[in-house]
Amino acid sequence: MNPQDTPASDKSRAKKLELKLEALIFASRWLLAPFFIGLIIAILVLLVKFGKELIALLMGVLGVIEHDSVISILTLVDTMLIAALLLIMIFSGYENFVSKLYTGDNEDRPAWMGKVGFSDLKMKLIGAIVAISAVELLKAFLVSHQMTGEELGWKIAIHLTFVLSGLLFAISDWISEQRKSGK
Repeated sequence: MNPQDTPASDKSRAKKLELKLEALIFASRWLLAPFFIGLIIAILVLLVKFGKELIALLMGVLGVIEHDSVISILTLVDTMLIAALLLIMIFSGYENFVSKLYTGDNEDRPAWMGKVGFSDLKMKLIGAIVAISAVELLKAFLVSHQMTGEELGWKIAIHLTFVLSGLLFAISDWISEQRKSGK
């Protein structure tokens, strides 16, 4: 038997292997960074869409083109909500899974940054989805004469599904908090 092949050296090698594996797993969080960069690019795409819709709204108001102002404004709101949702996902996702965002003592740092956990993120996400769905449903009602009753029914059903999901998430989180606090 080789003197270096003692049970203690086997444990030492196993511990070194474990530490290397854990370091690799911990470093793998950086694989999410390209996803966040992709979401930033998606916000830029939404900005272009927002700009095009705003120009169409202005041209409609000036009478240059035929344009429904209310639908256009709702589209602007919808686009902004989606962009804000992406920004929340980028900030909190990056801070929760990749690394802390260093902003120094910047007074413009949103108060919720660094404080949004997975449960809070889930609630913000479902809240934004419900708001986006509500805007889409309102847009559908404004052009309901162009839709069948079945199409409108499906839009309402989908919206109610989002609302119910949000309610169930909120109840689930409330029950979880009650259990944690021992009440």
